[in-house]
Amino acid sequence: MNRSIASVAIHTLGCKVNQGESAALAGLFTARGYRIVPFDVPADVYVINTCSVTHVSDRKSRQAIRRAKRLNPQAVVVVSGCYAQLAAAEVQAIPGVDIVVGTKGRSQVVDLVEKYRDAGKPINTVGDVRENGLFEEMPGTAEISRVRALLKIQDGCDRYCTYCVIPYARGPSRSRPPASVLREAERLVAAGFQEIVLTGIHVGVYGLDLQTDLAQLVTRLRDLPGLRRLRLGSVEPQEFSPALFTAIDHHKVCPHFHIPLQSGADRILAQMGRKYRRQDFREVVAKITARIPDAAVAADVIVGFPGETEHDFTLTVSLCQEMMLAGIHVFPFSPRRGTPAASFSGQVPSRVKAERVRRLGAVAGELANCYAAKFVGRTKEVLVEEGLGDGWWAGHTANYLKVIFRVVPTGKCLPDQEALRGRLLPVNLIGRHYGGHLTGTLANDDLGVN
Repeated sequence: MNRSIASVAIHTLGCKVNQGESAALAGLFTARGYRIVPFDVPADVYVINTCSVTHVSDRKSRQAIRRAKRLNPQAVVVVSGCYAQLAAAEVQAIPGVDIVVGTKGRSQVVDLVEKYRDAGKPINTVGDVRENGLFEEMPGTAEISRVRALLKIQDGCDRYCTYCVIPYARGPSRSRPPASVLREAERLVAAGFQEIVLTGIHVGVYGLDLQTDLAQLVTRLRDLPGLRRLRLGSVEPQEFSPALFTAIDHHKVCPHFHIPLQSGADRILAQMGRKYRRQDFREVVAKITARIPDAAVAADVIVGFPGETEHDFTLTVSLCQEMMLAGIHVFPFSPRRGTPAASFSGQVPSRVKAERVRRLGAVAGELANCYAAKFVGRTKEVLVEEGLGDGWWAGHTANYLKVIFRVVPTGKCLPDQEALRGRLLPVNLIGRHYGGHLTGTLANDDLGVN
């Protein structure tokens, strides 16, 4: 097989960190002459970048591995990510797995593939994550969409919440040096990206190992010439310092903030090992919305944590409603092997967890609709992400409202499906779509597209 035209398919499970790492892996392969193809077609190499945040994530990872081998039994199958790190022997025992990488050493993935193709012997590079002392940089991002770039600035976590397996999969917290972050951001802007999203496992503690902090980094990035939008990843309530409040109050910083809540009951937060309480969350949201009135605040919530009563759950729902959250990501508690909470007494029955997910999900939908309704009748810039056909396009505002809008040509043909992708365009928001998204029309019909 000619390696210069070998095809690689990458399947990503889990969070934005994984998505960014997959993009970097794609960049490493393309830099060596490989061709990236969709995961649902036969390929010479399959990379499954796994997640292990829940038992469902583990199952989906195994399903993706088996699917890859069915698509091409002769393909080289690489398994990386958190599930591979936590259960390397289990993963390697799955028929068809050739290379297991884990959460470090991924910058060598192309070399590992070529070593396997030469020798034909299984490779397992998974080691002790506690030895991860430095941030691993993976140069080269696959620039496919020119829409939104994920820039990883931090990895690992030192918090060890009682339910979370990620510190065991990712190792200690470590930050990417600011100079490296700035160089990569400059490269992404030069490549045409209008928006950069800062990602990491624990973004809020960025820089603690480098005598700097997230506020300083945000301030330097927002002043980067040519950058139109800077979006933050998840930041916990106790990590919003006065300096960070000042840094985010800027027209380039997207007014969309993801703040983990997990529970609205102090008793449960203490059992989870969280470092904040209900009132801390309330105060942070209030400060954000006071400074940035149109800001969208989203949160993660775990329902059915061991010992959670109906009253505890009600406290969570009431706090979400009080804070008028624009988005809620609801998860049922999933006991993870090796974490303290897996053996806590008072495990909540699955049917109760499912019911609470449903109830909070309904509240989340109502709150999201209320937030979106405030913007009907306004004009907002939309980052165009995809063409839907027949003059319809879709994208997101800075506060992460999805907008489906129509381009009505005046004496011109409709732009093709790629012509507007990655551009920031003013859109008149005129109504709400049945799926909760906003609809609109282009505010300026001079697109500069032939």
